Amino acid sequence: MAQSWMRSLQTVDPACDSAPSSESEDVGPRWKRSPLRGPVTELADQLHGIAYDAGYVAAITDEDGTILWSYGGPVMRRRAERVNFAPGGRWDEAHMGTNALSLALRTGEPSTVFSAEHLVAALHGWVCYCAPIRASDGRQLGVLDLSTTWDRSHPLAMSTVRTLVSALESRLPIEAPAGVQLRCLGASAMTRDGAPVRLRRRQIEILTLLALEPDGYTPDRLHYAIYGDRPSVSSTLKADVSHLRRATGGEIANRVYRLTAPLSCDAVDLLAALAAGDLAAAIRLYRGPLLPGSDTPGVVYWREYLEVAIRTAVLSSDNAEHALRYGERAPDDIEVHEHALRLLPDRDSRRAVAAARLHATSRS
Repeated sequence: MAQSWMRSLQTVDPACDSAPSSESEDVGPRWKRSPLRGPVTELADQLHGIAYDAGYVAAITDEDGTILWSYGGPVMRRRAERVNFAPGGRWDEAHMGTNALSLALRTGEPSTVFSAEHLVAALHGWVCYCAPIRASDGRQLGVLDLSTTWDRSHPLAMSTVRTLVSALESRLPIEAPAGVQLRCLGASAMTRDGAPVRLRRRQIEILTLLALEPDGYTPDRLHYAIYGDRPSVSSTLKADVSHLRRATGGEIANRVYRLTAPLSCDAVDLLAALAAGDLAAAIRLYRGPLLPGSDTPGVVYWREYLEVAIRTAVLSSDNAEHALRYGERAPDDIEVHEHALRLLPDRDSRRAVAAARLHATSRS
């Protein structure tokens, strides 16, 4: 809780009176596309009954902390609407500080936040119980929250939230992603048909480069992209490629190292989104730099390429939400925070977020 307060104070004014609203896209279409919509619809009577009879407000968010669905009795609904605890409200830590939703999103664990434990003073009359909702492959799809006034807190509320989350998760379709899935933005991981595959860092680097270069590499060029001018033996690279063939099901060609079958890669999807002019999707995909910590020449080249591409697109956009969302991933980028401030109207409460980020960056 204390760590969350310290992070939150960099971007959130404790005196703000409500959560900011998402402007990147209307939540209606997003809720229709959400995998949580079906399970919530099936359990609507149960959710409505608990919220109405117990005097709570129930809410479902997406993986970014934007509320997509909510329900409550008339009294609690009016209270919730005053702080924008309603569809479209952004309740992640960067926008609404320490609260049960933001903690559950960040930690991946159930969270309870009572009264003045909330960073924002307007929430000190509330108690919130929240737990993450996960797909069958472990991905966090969002959270379920039950909130009420602090004087109506109940020791069984969290147990109720856990039970409801289990019921929602049991109704989600079990869809293991087919083929090879590679994540290399902000972190690194590979799965094959939904199952995690353990690879050494060098092997992840090779696979990332092959995904980003569909025409492939000659052995000499790949060797340089991996090792640069550092001395190494070619047999080491050949052994890593052989291991990757087994890991991916033999989807790497021989004479020219290239992928022979489609591979899902977040960095490739990011490039496609930028090429299509879909900056909102590109920002969602950009969870951080390409393979952070890697000093492999080819990776460094692509890391800088991606950073320049998305940053230039953000600075060229007249949508303040783009600058704010990207600013979460680039907290030290003064120009991005200044750009957000220029775009935001004087009375827009989100100016506090951009100004706090700019102040923190200028002092560091």
